[in-house]
Parts: sequence; structure tokens; C-alpha cells
Amino acid sequence: MPSIAGKYQHYKNDNIDDYFSAVGVPFMGRKMMGLSSPLMEITVDGDNMTIKTSSLLRTVEYKFTLGEEYEEEMPSKTVIKSVSKMQNENELITESVIPETGEKTSRHYLFTDEECVITLTHEKAKTPAKRYFKRVTS
Repeated sequence: MPSIAGKYQHYKNDNIDDYFSAVGVPFMGRKMMGLSSPLMEITVDGDNMTIKTSSLLRTVEYKFTLGEEYEEEMPSKTVIKSVSKMQNENELITESVIPETGEKTSRHYLFTDEECVITLTHEKAKTPAKRYFKRVTS
């Protein structure tokens, strides 16, 4: 079983522009985010997790307890309600709802010993997006 905690460096995207458009990120923001290569750091303490993503553009950090609702602010400044849970021993699923519209979005993190692949879905996106992160050894 791979460890989830650790640092991961982004190296590739698939279909990211369509997803960012669906969640309301303006054109220039989508282009800048699509070209960025953030560092993601995940810490785990029992059922409590922190996911911190840092790039030249911005740093975002979410602290949450598995199975409990929490709020996230999207790049478009929209606040969404999210719940994260573990599936199997190497998958983290975050399901979110945009309260104003009822639209649903999700993130599926798949962890291996070498990397984390995040699949992003949104009701308005034509295809799922993927972000690929290589595990960084300290």
C-alpha cells in the first residue's frame, strides 16, 4: 500500500482547460493555471488531512476531517461544500456541490508509490480532466 502523505510535483495535465472553464475560471486564469506546475503536499493525522498546493500564482491549503463537510474557495472565488473520504487504501474521493447552482464536481486522487493522479469532473465539463504529480523524495 502506498503512503498518501508526502510531496508531489505536478508534471502533466489532460483536458484541464475544459474543466477549468466548467468551474468558472476566466480565460487568462485557465491559461496560467494550465501552465503552472504546483507542488502538492499532503499530511495525514488519523482522519485529519491537509492538502497544500503551491505555485508561483497562489498557495491553497485545505484542512479537513474524512467524512465531514468543509468549505473550499475555487479559483473563481466560488465557495463550494465538500466531503472527502477514502476508498480502498490508495484512493481519496472529494465530492463537492456549488450551493448557488447545485452543480456537482469531484476529485479522485489515485496514489501509487511513484505518483498521484487526480481526475477532475464537473457536470458541465465534456470530459474528465487529469493532473499528474510525481512523488518527490525528500
